[in-house]
Amino acid sequence: MKNIKYNDEVISYQLIRSKIKNMYIYIRDGKVIVKVPTRLKEKEIDEFVNRKARWIYEKIKQEKEMLKEEKIKLEDINRLETIVKKTIEKYETLLGEKTNKVRIKNIKYAWGSCSSNRNITINQKLALKDEKVIEYVVLHEMCHLTYMNHSKSFWQLLETYMPQYKEYRKTLQ
Repeated sequence: MKNIKYNDEVISYQLIRSKIKNMYIYIRDGKVIVKVPTRLKEKEIDEFVNRKARWIYEKIKQEKEMLKEEKIKLEDINRLETIVKKTIEKYETLLGEKTNKVRIKNIKYAWGSCSSNRNITINQKLALKDEKVIEYVVLHEMCHLTYMNHSKSFWQLLETYMPQYKEYRKTLQ
């Protein structure tokens, strides 16, 4: 194993010499593998790896993030789907508003979203949250079916159906 340093972090990598023409870097399961031609000099290898240090660092970071996201188990997603469906049905009746499509997917920018086409998307990371927090996010997005903004009227409508929404909202920040 060899090491490089990037952002005050030491990154270890395995060096494999092989009958190839070019140098390659692979990252699998958090392990960095550098494949180089058999006769390549150490200095050239070190220069190559150091030039790619930022890329290696970013790829490792991305892989760690993906592994965290994969920890959401299938039963958690099924639970989330059940809660979302139940909540949509409840509030469609109470609000007198119909949704077009409801999707659960991995979104990075928000806990939920509502489009002008009446499509609601719920972040799958909510699968790890309390049922009331999930209900808050779904209701929040459904209130956008009436008000496509965060006006005073929007928040009043939300509070009408969930007076303690601020308590749930705090857990998402």
